[in-house]
Amino acid sequence: MSHPSDPRFSDSVQAEPGRRRILQALGAASVAGLPAWSFGQPTAQVNTTKLAITDTEVTVGQLHSATGTMAISETGSIQAEQLAIDQINAMGGVLGRKIKVIKEDGASDWPTFAEKSKKLLINDRCAAVFGCWTSASRKAVLPVFEKENGLLYYPTFYEGLEQSKNVIYTGQEATQQILYSLEWAKTEKKAKSFFLIGSDYIWPRTSMKIARKHIENFQKGKVVGEEYYPLGSTNFGSLMNKIKVQKPDCLFVAVVGGSNVAFYKALKAAGITGDKQLLVTLSVTEDEMTGVGGENFNGFYSSMKYFQSLDNENNKKFVAAFKAKYGKDAVIGDVTQAGYLGPWLWKAAVEKAKSFDVDKVVAASPGIELTTAPEGYVKVDANHHLWSKSRIAMGMPDASFKVVSESPALIKPDPFPKGYQ
Repeated sequence: MSHPSDPRFSDSVQAEPGRRRILQALGAASVAGLPAWSFGQPTAQVNTTKLAITDTEVTVGQLHSATGTMAISETGSIQAEQLAIDQINAMGGVLGRKIKVIKEDGASDWPTFAEKSKKLLINDRCAAVFGCWTSASRKAVLPVFEKENGLLYYPTFYEGLEQSKNVIYTGQEATQQILYSLEWAKTEKKAKSFFLIGSDYIWPRTSMKIARKHIENFQKGKVVGEEYYPLGSTNFGSLMNKIKVQKPDCLFVAVVGGSNVAFYKALKAAGITGDKQLLVTLSVTEDEMTGVGGENFNGFYSSMKYFQSLDNENNKKFVAAFKAKYGKDAVIGDVTQAGYLGPWLWKAAVEKAKSFDVDKVVAASPGIELTTAPEGYVKVDANHHLWSKSRIAMGMPDASFKVVSESPALIKPDPFPKGYQ
C-alpha cells in the first residue's frame, strides 16, 4: 500500500486502525517523515505536460468571486484554500515544491469566469485550479477545463447530474443534501406540503426540479408554490403574500448570495418566523449569516455537511487556525470547509501519483481519504465526488448553528440518481 507524504492521508479505507492512529498522532507539522522521493525529483520527471513547475515551485490558480453579489458566499472559500496552501507550504510543499497561487476574480459574472479560466490554464499553465461557487460559473468554465485538460477542485454543494474527468467535487451533490433534508422534513416535522423558492439560475432550478420529483413521486406530498428571483434581487414583498395564502408545511429554499439578506429580513417583517414556519434552506451557511443576522434566521434550518459548531478534534484545530489567520470574528461555512479540502486532496493525489501531470493526478484520486477533514472524514469516489455525512442544523439567535440531525454513516455520492433526471 502506498501512502502520500502527508501522513494524514491514505489511499485505502482499510488502513489498519492502529497504524492510522499513529500516523494521525504524528500530525502535519513535520516534514521529516516524507518519503525520500518527495524531494529532489527532477522536474522533467514529475511534469511532462509543460505546467508551470520549477525545481522549487508549483503554480496553482484560485478562481472565485471576490466582488459582486456572490462575494458574500465565496470570500470564505478564498480564505480557506489559502489557509490550506499556507499549511502545506509550511510542511515543505508538494513533492518538495512550494505552492504559488495566482488569484483571479470571476466577479459574479459567468463569462468572466470562462475568460479567467482560460488565462489560468493557457497563459499561467496552472497545475490545478481551486474555484467557482455557483453552478453557472462551473458550467461556464467546464468546457475550458475539458478542452485544455485542466484540473478543477469545486467546493460547492450542487445539483449533481454531472461528472467530469477534469473536476473533483468536494461539496455535496443532490442525494446527499436535497433528498436527505426532504426526508428529514417529512419524518421529523411531518411536512406534506412544500413551497419551493430559489434564485433564478441553474443550481436552484435543477435542485427544485429534483425536490419536486422527490416530494411528488416518492413522498406523495404536494408542491403548493414555486418561485424564482434574479441574482441580487431584494424585492420579496409579493412572495410573502403568496406564502401566507398557501400556508405550506415547509418552505424549501435555495436563494443565494446577497439576496439572502433581503429575503430573511422580509420573512421576519412579514411575521414568518422559525417558531411558526418550518423553513429548510440549501444555501445559508455561517458565511451568509454574517449578512442575514441570527435574529432573522433564528429557528430556521440549513442542510449542509459541515457547520462551524461541529464538535470534533479535527474541526477544533481547523477553526482555531482559521481564526488565527483571519481574526477571532471570522466565520466558517460549509463551502469554506469544502474549499479547504481541495488543496489537501490535490496534494495527496499528486504525491500518490508522484507526478503533477493532470492525467496521473486524476487516476490517483479515487480512494484518497482525508482522515482529518474538519467535517470528520471524507473519501474520493471513482465518480470524483466525496463520500461524506449529511447534517441539518437550526439557526440560533447569535448566528451560529445547532446540529439537530446527522446521517448515521457516510453517504455514497450518486450524481445521477435514478428517477430524478
